[in-house]
Amino acid sequence: MQIRVGYDLIYECCQPTPMIVTLNIHPDRAGDIIVPDTMSTDPQVPLTHYMDGYGNKCTRLVAPAGQIRIGAEAVVRDSGFPDPVAEDAQQLAVEELPHETLVYLLGSRYCETDRLAGFAWAKFGDVAGGWQRVQAVVDFVHDHLRFSYPDARPTRTALDAFTEGKAVCRDFAHLSITLCRALNIPARYCTGYLGDIGVPRDPAPMDFSAWFEVFLGGRWYTFDARHNTPRIGRIVIARGRDASDVAITSTFGPHQLRQFKVWTDEVVG
Repeated sequence: MQIRVGYDLIYECCQPTPMIVTLNIHPDRAGDIIVPDTMSTDPQVPLTHYMDGYGNKCTRLVAPAGQIRIGAEAVVRDSGFPDPVAEDAQQLAVEELPHETLVYLLGSRYCETDRLAGFAWAKFGDVAGGWQRVQAVVDFVHDHLRFSYPDARPTRTALDAFTEGKAVCRDFAHLSITLCRALNIPARYCTGYLGDIGVPRDPAPMDFSAWFEVFLGGRWYTFDARHNTPRIGRIVIARGRDASDVAITSTFGPHQLRQFKVWTDEVVG
């Protein structure tokens, strides 16, 4: 299948403002891109691209005083299959983990592993390690948190979500990641496109989505505690320790977001 994705954002700045934008499709999907997601701005400003420490493609620019529009649209080839399920995937002992996965065992800005480790082992310590343990975490988070977009808060951590019981997709991911890391399972945060393909259409405006990946049996697998079911058409933009590593824009000066549009649709016909 083919999926059309894109975004149209408008920011207003009161002075020239440097920005880092992380909105390109992740390089590991480069071979699937039919129409590239070439970023454009209005007014046009110089764009400089670089790869960050997590392998994400980032763009630097300086927004002028006033409004700037940032947008792109792409068409991506996708298998049309839902997220893989591997119930026999086993958890590796920490000493057996590849070096590059170890950072995803550590606490981070939104994932306070030290504060939730006791709960994690008391709740999930008796569950068989590997896929079953991760699924138990996901089931718990899915049932424990109530999705509430009006209650979104950029400072909410995993512990806050655990305590408050309210969440948006990033909070579902942060709490799941924190519990997995506390159980010695490498877990990393993902942001990207996830449309309503193969499921009833959500009437709410489209947004970027957040989910997470865990390292089991020598590879990374996708989990999504908000939906808690394999989904079709997931397209990663960026991965990191938590949302602080993969913000769609990091703006170094005062600004206001004036427009936010995202789309993800199957190309039909």
